[in-house]
Amino acid sequence: MNEDPQERPTAAQAEGTGTVKVVFTPSGRRGEIERGTSVLAAARMLGVDLDSVCGGRGICGRCRVRLAEGTHPKEGFHVAAEALSPPNEVEARYDRVRGLGKGFRLGCQARILAPAVIDVPPESQVHRQVVRKDADARPVPMAPATRIRLVEVPPATLEAPAGAAERIRTAFAASWGEEYPAAAKLVIPPALLPALQPALAAGKGTVSLAIHADPPSAPPVLVALWPGFRKEPVFGIAVDVGSTTIALHLADLATGEVVASSGRMNPQIRFGEDLMSRVSHAMMHPGGTAEMTAAVREAIDALIGEAGTEAGIRAGDILEAVFVGNPVMHHLLLGIDPSPLGQAPFALTTNGALRLTARDLGLGALPGEARIYLPPLIAGHVGADAAAVILAEAPHQAEELTLIVDVGTNAEIILGDRNGLLACSSPTGPAFEGAQISAGQRAAPGAIERVRIDPVTKEPRFKVIGVAPWSDEEGFTEAVAEVGITGICGSGIIEAVAEMRMAGILDAAGLIGAPEAVGSARIVTEGRTHAYVLHDARREGGPRIAITQNDVRAIQLAKSALHAGARLLMDERGVERVDRIVLAGAFGAHISPLHAMVLGMIPDAPLEKVVSAGNAAGTGARLALASCEARAEIEEVVRHIRKVETAIAPRFQEHFVAANAIPHAHEPYTELRKVVDLPEIDFNAARRAARDAEGGGRRRRRRRS
Repeated sequence: MNEDPQERPTAAQAEGTGTVKVVFTPSGRRGEIERGTSVLAAARMLGVDLDSVCGGRGICGRCRVRLAEGTHPKEGFHVAAEALSPPNEVEARYDRVRGLGKGFRLGCQARILAPAVIDVPPESQVHRQVVRKDADARPVPMAPATRIRLVEVPPATLEAPAGAAERIRTAFAASWGEEYPAAAKLVIPPALLPALQPALAAGKGTVSLAIHADPPSAPPVLVALWPGFRKEPVFGIAVDVGSTTIALHLADLATGEVVASSGRMNPQIRFGEDLMSRVSHAMMHPGGTAEMTAAVREAIDALIGEAGTEAGIRAGDILEAVFVGNPVMHHLLLGIDPSPLGQAPFALTTNGALRLTARDLGLGALPGEARIYLPPLIAGHVGADAAAVILAEAPHQAEELTLIVDVGTNAEIILGDRNGLLACSSPTGPAFEGAQISAGQRAAPGAIERVRIDPVTKEPRFKVIGVAPWSDEEGFTEAVAEVGITGICGSGIIEAVAEMRMAGILDAAGLIGAPEAVGSARIVTEGRTHAYVLHDARREGGPRIAITQNDVRAIQLAKSALHAGARLLMDERGVERVDRIVLAGAFGAHISPLHAMVLGMIPDAPLEKVVSAGNAAGTGARLALASCEARAEIEEVVRHIRKVETAIAPRFQEHFVAANAIPHAHEPYTELRKVVDLPEIDFNAARRAARDAEGGGRRRRRRRS
């Protein structure tokens, strides 16, 4: 392993007293804790969601965690196995009796001795993250690649001693030759050969064949077979492999009906919250790619099991899958080193559509011959998920000039209409998802998700995930007692910053005013800056949730990158306005269009023309699962998309700097100002004026003659 010796824990850190830094994933919570503190105690100090019901005695096993060993450039330190105390007898006993699992530790027993990054798996979280990627209810036109076809196969005779495979192929061509042009070339995988004779015998020559043909003109492939006539349907899965979450939909291949959905955090988060952190992990750690590939495949297998259990379906009846994701997720799913995507020219190993088997991907939860489809990638940082969004939203068929923004740690942006499409990606980072925010967390019960601030009194009210009433409504105190108020998630931080701007707490430059300038006791001084307190429960032993100047800055940087990417596409198209804006993605579905525009995340447009598409990537994946025609369509559309690379675009920095203002330094936002009055305030100017009035201004240096 190529390690920087300076990144190793020092002897003082490993042996002495004092504090050490700890970072918990996937929440992103971090802080300095006393050396020797247990992982469970550290989690509680930092507001991390780590379960325990046995009082820390090492009995329940609910506090299982895993140390993320290796170099973490973003955090600035290396995590060695010695960062945690060695396993003790309590852990050894638990492992003997119940099995602890490879690489896992009991958080109540393991003590932190040096800088550490600690992963809390979903099963160890009291409040599971709300993975909001439910399938929408829109109808899906059916033209599936996999169908069940019944054939009557004549028995072998001494005069015609053809083998079972040859007789099935002949019978299939005779019965289904009109539908399948290449029926006579039916492919029967070697793995299915042992099942042929038993199926023919049990069905007395009648067998049901699961036939996969993609495209329809290609030689069909036998995926599975059953004796006699099979009445039960077969199923497929559509999977959106996001950098933060993975969402899976299990659908009937005959009707397109979604029978179950499941989702969970992408376990690769422990290797880095954003894409470039994972690329760095692959570059700096031998075997890093294999680690991340194994982690995501294990999670997908678990999701398949969960969805199958929910729907009461055997895994052997799931015969097809479609996977979409950004280029880094795509490559890691395939076991491909993503390192070339870390620097120009951002070279992809492959960008065309792929047709594989579950065996090729090492997915043990599916039959080995289950067919896998991955749509094409658009560019080095615009992936198959963006292609799926295009398939779902069809901007290439629209008369209106449409801007589609899939908001995430790496925003993917599409602009166009029936005259052509442009695409780019913009590195927004994880701030929109609660990371890099002082009280930020993932979307889980207890997180503030909606915020409103009275512009006169400056008093807030908010809504918490898992609690029906708002904070100023009757019954809130009793309802929130069950889940607590634990932090603020992405949609909450966006609304909070936008509301602060509308209420005059924040100026256009993003500066939080002093208490006397704002006229509110909720403004507190933190060093040379200020913060706005949303909720303070420290007297009751709870957290203080405040929006700090650093929080505002993190949101400014993220939204500026998003806006700059959209402006680059508008420059390429030669337009100053768009007709329609679509916020895509699970996170985009929960962003208020008004607050997004107040921040300047998106260009100005009539608010009624800003809509949410929900999980458009998941919908596109379902369309590709349901229809060979949809696959052919997106493969053709992608070939004609014009790509814009933000990393090397000359005007990106110019647009980025201008977009730092809230909503923007020079764009007028006339449509927004029709519905919102933004206070014209400048807290920096006010401070300078106050200093000058008191005679405290800086004296100008005399010029030397």
